[in-house]
This record gives sequence, structure tokens and C-alpha cells, in this order.
Amino acid sequence: MPQIVFLPHAELCPDGAAVEAKAGETVLDVALRSGISIEHACEKSCACTTCHVIVREGFRSLNESEELEDDMLDKAWGLEPESRLGCQARIADEDLVVEIPKYTVNMVSEGH
Repeated sequence: MPQIVFLPHAELCPDGAAVEAKAGETVLDVALRSGISIEHACEKSCACTTCHVIVREGFRSLNESEELEDDMLDKAWGLEPESRLGCQARIADEDLVVEIPKYTVNMVSEGH
């Protein structure tokens, strides 16, 4: 089983976290299941950028992004070459190291 290491985030996981994942799960689903409340204002439909994450290690093992995700990512705060939407990034069989950006484009938290 692959493992995702979530780097420390001041609000969502101050100490960071290392969690088990199943191949085929999304980064967002693993985070939510593990108590890391990453924003997802569009309910995982690839219609916003609130679940933007940066994959620091293991990026190439993820499924390839589709055009809709790439278009949405253009609107994300702090976009980097290893950026993905957590709701679209499907885990394969490699471990990942994921950073949750400090800010999202949402002015108010949805409180999921």
C-alpha cells in the first residue's frame, strides 16, 4: 500500500501526517478520510481550485491530468509545476509527499 506524507500545515495538520492509501484513491479522499480537512468547495467535481496541493515527491506516479484540471489549476494560488487538484490526483503504487498550500482562492471556508 502506498503512503502519503502530508507536510505540516499550520491549520489543517500542524504536525504533518503519514497515512496509508489505496491505489486508485484521490489525494483529497485520503486526506479527508485521515482527518485532514482540505477545502473542496465544488464537492470534488473539478470546478474550483480549493483542493489544490503540491506533490513534492511521487508526482510522476499520479494519473495524468486532463485539460479541465489544467484549466482550473491556472486559477490556483501559488501554482507550481507539481501542482494538482487533490480531487483529481489518483494514487498509483508509489509513496507521495504532499504540501497543502497556505492559501486558497476561497475567501471563506466551506466548513466541510
